[in-house]
Amino acid sequence: MTFAAASPDTFNDTVTALGLLLVLGALVAGVARRSFLSLTAVFVVAGLLLGDGGLELLHFDADSGFATALATVALILILFRDGLEVEAEMLQRAWRLPFRKLVLAMPITCVLVACATKALTDLDWTEAFLVGALLSPTDPVLSSSVVTNPRVPRVIRHSLNLESGLNDGLALPAVLAFATSLDPDESGFVWWEFVLQDVSIGLVTGLVVGYAASRLMPESRALRTEISPHQKALYALGVAFASYGIAVLPPDGNGLIACFVCAIVLGIRRPDIRACFEARSEDVIEIVKLGIFVVFGSLLTFDGLFGDGAAGLAIAAFTLLVARPVAVFIALVRTRTDIATRAFMGWFGPKGVATMAFSLLVLSQGIAAGDRIFDIASLAVLISIIAHGLSDHAGANWIAERVEQREARGRALAVP
Repeated sequence: MTFAAASPDTFNDTVTALGLLLVLGALVAGVARRSFLSLTAVFVVAGLLLGDGGLELLHFDADSGFATALATVALILILFRDGLEVEAEMLQRAWRLPFRKLVLAMPITCVLVACATKALTDLDWTEAFLVGALLSPTDPVLSSSVVTNPRVPRVIRHSLNLESGLNDGLALPAVLAFATSLDPDESGFVWWEFVLQDVSIGLVTGLVVGYAASRLMPESRALRTEISPHQKALYALGVAFASYGIAVLPPDGNGLIACFVCAIVLGIRRPDIRACFEARSEDVIEIVKLGIFVVFGSLLTFDGLFGDGAAGLAIAAFTLLVARPVAVFIALVRTRTDIATRAFMGWFGPKGVATMAFSLLVLSQGIAAGDRIFDIASLAVLISIIAHGLSDHAGANWIAERVEQREARGRALAVP
């Protein structure tokens, strides 16, 4: 939204609507935790009803860059918070599952979704693979209630958290590569050079910045004085944005990967900083998260969402019910995971902020089918937000009860 170009009435309506939605969110947050109600889904639907597709009280210009910038800020904060929660012990012992899902499940998902898109629509193969790349990453926001639930086994929580944290950044090079190849203003683009440079620079930047940040902030005993938790939390927040900013400087690395890797390094080396940030960041992250869902919802219209009719719905259903689960089952073949665990991780691959942000990037480029690709991806996100929002608590309880029952049977058999 360009505030300079907005009328006073438009600005006042926007501020009022956002303020009332935040008040509503605070009032119903407790109810949401105890029920199947998804606060995220409420905010997206509220944005849809108040935006261009409804009462037109909220209006954000997708071409202004505001929505993309807000989504990027949300991703930086969420990825940094999730990276800090990666435990050194689990990273050393349980890296195989997320690694398999990153290098196998995500590309398989992309290919399957691309094939379905090509079969169901008249988009060409490059456009279909762009849709597949947009819908291949999972979302750390919508899976947060699962990965933070202590009843869910640590291995599953760690695997989903590490996967959702890294696959956002890993999907971005593919999205940009397909989008750039479709942009008529771009020429001489070499996709594999771009992907290699994007990922490697982001990874190295995250490692370097994370290590430097862990050394730069002295420990309290070295200064013989106490550094306040507020200072440490503010320091971590600065490191989050600095890691992203440094990575995207020429020669242009992946800032999201840098941010997540930086957080892992900093959290492992400085658990004191991690604890201070986690204790004080929730309110800021919650506001930004709900804000981006409202903005996203306001950009949607019913005509756009259902412009491809049954084909759009079929692509969304195929992505959530077939492509992701099949890809996870293939990726986890010959691992020590049972069918229930694979099914659980296959289902909890929600589409959210990353797909939103990347779809907005597609809109900003001169792609002929850009609006249509955005609408197809948006419909999948909207359905995912509702479906996963309604199933996260039930799913977490289901897998927890299965594990607890299995452990109880094991203890009973062990008793002579």
